[in-house]
Amino acid sequence: MHAELQLDNQICFRLYTAARLVTQAYTPLLNKLGITYPQYLVLMVLWEKDNQPVNDIARRLVLETNTVTPLLQRMEKLGIVSRKKGEQDKRQQIVSLTSKGKALEEEAFAQIPAGMNDRLSVCPLKMEDYQHLAQDLDAIIETLKK
Repeated sequence: MHAELQLDNQICFRLYTAARLVTQAYTPLLNKLGITYPQYLVLMVLWEKDNQPVNDIARRLVLETNTVTPLLQRMEKLGIVSRKKGEQDKRQQIVSLTSKGKALEEEAFAQIPAGMNDRLSVCPLKMEDYQHLAQDLDAIIETLKK
């Protein structure tokens, strides 16, 4: 067996497992808000800057628009976002938070950071370790986006 093909030697397996488990840890917190993890990601983008084109949201989330569009359609049915045609470019869809979507920001702030901190409090990593990890992951993401 080639050492390069052993599971324990794969950074991709660790990244995949960590991402899956982090998403799983968010699930009970997000269930209380009635949203999924991908919906939460879209909301965070819109909480930072409302009234964005679908393309910009997809770009920010490093996703294709054909992945984001059905997600936005489900969010619109939930009354969290609304979509309208762009004023300058009618082909463009502009996504905006509804009052319900805006209210979810305060609910999320009240529950999610503290809930995740509780889950990770037993982990031996310190805040500065997470900051370094985020920078390292950003470098991997930027490299692979090209």
